[in-house]
Amino acid sequence: MFSVFVPSESSLKKAAVTDPSALPDNAVWVDLVNPSSAEDRAVEQLAGIAVPTREDMQEIEISSRLYIENGARYLTATLMCHSDTDMPRTTAVTFILAGHRLVTVRYDQPRPFAVVEAKLARSCAPGITGEMVLMELLDAVIDRCADILERVGADIDQVSHEIFEPNNERHGHAKQYSQILIAIGRKGDLTSKVRESLVSIGRLVTFLSAVVEGVKWSKDMREQLKTMQRDVASLTDHASYLAGKITFVLDAMLGVVNLEQNNIIKLFSVMAVVLMPPTLIASIYGMNFKSMPELEWAHGYPMALVLMLICAIVPYYIFKLKKWL
Repeated sequence: MFSVFVPSESSLKKAAVTDPSALPDNAVWVDLVNPSSAEDRAVEQLAGIAVPTREDMQEIEISSRLYIENGARYLTATLMCHSDTDMPRTTAVTFILAGHRLVTVRYDQPRPFAVVEAKLARSCAPGITGEMVLMELLDAVIDRCADILERVGADIDQVSHEIFEPNNERHGHAKQYSQILIAIGRKGDLTSKVRESLVSIGRLVTFLSAVVEGVKWSKDMREQLKTMQRDVASLTDHASYLAGKITFVLDAMLGVVNLEQNNIIKLFSVMAVVLMPPTLIASIYGMNFKSMPELEWAHGYPMALVLMLICAIVPYYIFKLKKWL
């Protein structure tokens, strides 16, 4: 599937193309989503480029992600997808600048694409080019990463509050701790994916800044690239900070779980010590030897019960005085 966008007055309109071989010459942006072989060949003929395969896009070497071939600039970045769900993932997206036309190749639905498409359909600068569309897409991707990190930060603050300042008495500790640990794990996974995306975007923007030195880009676009570099650097630092905070919260949560387990073990230990003397007394008088004078006492049974009670109370008060309870 692919979409073609052509300039129309002060907006960018999606052109209805049913035949891949009949792409309009004035297309500014060609968006390939899960492209077929016929669509790849049609775009290659129109733009004079080689469309990379999905396997090529997943290469992690810088030379395979950022390069120039036959005058076209190939830029592959890792973008976030489905970040609002419980199963966020990343996907490789390739941006190809051939002349003043932009070709994007992707196999998923990152939200910035829909945002930019809707924005440019409403209004865009006159004489829009593929470079301008690319800048809009990168700006939307960076904004999206910032929004995700803001949400992760707020969620981690809430989790931290639940750990250190619980509002109510906890009920069902094991279940609540399990939910908190799952939440921490998901936020950690999401943060690591955002950081991976930011690192790839940072490399892309740096490469783009280097290759535009010999290209006639406007001063505003060059300044926008520098601003993007600063934004990506600051967001990467913030993602690292959140990763450290998540590690701290996870360690704190495990510490709380250990304290709860220690309290349970301490309770069992105290109960064992408190019940040990009464058990000893009961076992002595349960031996049934014939030469045990206490067995003939009329008040032997109540005296044994009182003795067991005293032996249970004394250790309890000793623990209370030593503040072990």
